[in-house]
Amino acid sequence: MNKYLEQLVHLSQIDQEIDSFEPKISSVSKTLRDAEARIAKMSEELVAADGEIGDIEAQKAQNNAHIAEFSAKIKELGKKSGAVKTEKEANALKIEEDIAKEQLDAANDEIVRLDKILENKEHFKKELLENRSKEEANLEGIKKEIEVQISNLEKERMTIYNRKTKLVSEMNQKVLGFYEKIRKWAKNTAVVPVKKQACYGCFMKIYDKTYLAVIKGEEIVTCPHCGRILYKELEEAKKN
Repeated sequence: MNKYLEQLVHLSQIDQEIDSFEPKISSVSKTLRDAEARIAKMSEELVAADGEIGDIEAQKAQNNAHIAEFSAKIKELGKKSGAVKTEKEANALKIEEDIAKEQLDAANDEIVRLDKILENKEHFKKELLENRSKEEANLEGIKKEIEVQISNLEKERMTIYNRKTKLVSEMNQKVLGFYEKIRKWAKNTAVVPVKKQACYGCFMKIYDKTYLAVIKGEEIVTCPHCGRILYKELEEAKKN
């Protein structure tokens, strides 16, 4: 294989190794992001729970005010009952008193209902606070573990970077520039093998003349369809 082509194949493999670190780091960091997302969600739920508890307490206060109002009205009607002169007045007073008692009972029932809801909301809030505290405690351990993992990945990546730096320093700059130009759009498929007489970048069949040049490996050959740099893998090259 042509020296320059061999270097390009090697450089392409190194670039693929370097680029593979980003998804690895992202995958490691996902554990932290997920934990932070859970804590954020719990915090949002706590704010919502506080709002709901506030609304329920406001409803209770309103009902307590109605209870005081209806109780006062029933007392007042009781005082008036001693001063009625006719049966018609007595009946009207009794109807008004019955309505006030019904309203009082309804307000008391509503207080009982609101107390149950409030108890459930308070219990839910307590559980949320406990779970958030546990998540926050775990978060510190997750952060430390991830820091170690990312540090190790960065060391590995730096080792590969050093290999790339050494290789690039030994390469012909025109050849390197040609590779970088293709890599801008082809990314990690700038240099691809030929298998079954097809470019493994665009998967189009290449012409016999081009294929023969790739097999010989004496010069840098590009795919006539997509422009990627082509090479023949050693095992297949031997077969041909």
